[in-house]
Amino acid sequence: MIKAVDHIVIVVHDLALARGDYEALGFTVVPGGEHAGGLTHNALVALADGAYLELVAFRQAPPADHIFYRPHGQEGLVAFALLPSDIEGDINAARARGLDVQGPVAGGRTRPDGARIEWRLGLSVGRDLPFLCADITPRDLRVPSGPACLHANRAQGVAAVVVVVNHTDAVARYSALLGTQPLPDWKQAEEAGQIARFKVGGTAIVLIRPEQGLAADYLHERGEGPYEVRLRASGVSEPVALDPARTHGARILLVPAA
Repeated sequence: MIKAVDHIVIVVHDLALARGDYEALGFTVVPGGEHAGGLTHNALVALADGAYLELVAFRQAPPADHIFYRPHGQEGLVAFALLPSDIEGDINAARARGLDVQGPVAGGRTRPDGARIEWRLGLSVGRDLPFLCADITPRDLRVPSGPACLHANRAQGVAAVVVVVNHTDAVARYSALLGTQPLPDWKQAEEAGQIARFKVGGTAIVLIRPEQGLAADYLHERGEGPYEVRLRASGVSEPVALDPARTHGARILLVPAA
């Protein structure tokens, strides 16, 4: 069973610069450390709902098969992860529903304090779907908590992840991964080009197949994958788009917490 959205990945070119920019936007940013193999390092924006934003930078040119590699080479949203209750069981169930999922694949990171963190991934073929991330070491070693979850901009959690896709068959692929059907009560008018809306924990996953506008341009330039992240924030009465120059190309909105 998929329990929640685990984290959202934002690739940046200069991690120190990105960390300063996210702090300027009112986020508390915690150094994450270096991933196994030394190809990438990261910093984390932890949220009170248990999810986090991962700012990740490559230390050298990435291989084309890397999960975060994109041929356009631009900064911004590249992927997001879901938290499974039983990664082997969830992978096998998705395969039984006809989805090609690889893994579990071992991964890890060393924190700046020397603590070693380990996890396992389930990787779907294609960029339209999220990946699965399950902890081997205790999750509180990987995900900051306490004061790290308090932000000056009052961000509290992930309300929605909007994903741009090329084909309506993405709906069936999400159903196969999640083991659920899309919500029956969504309305087309809520999002231009919306084809489905799923609920994972407290987060909506909105699939859109845009034909024109900014989302269509984004899909053409960057391909399928996460397009927008909406963060619940207290004290916000209407959606507020954060400066894309500060978010390093990631489309992030603060939305009312209620």
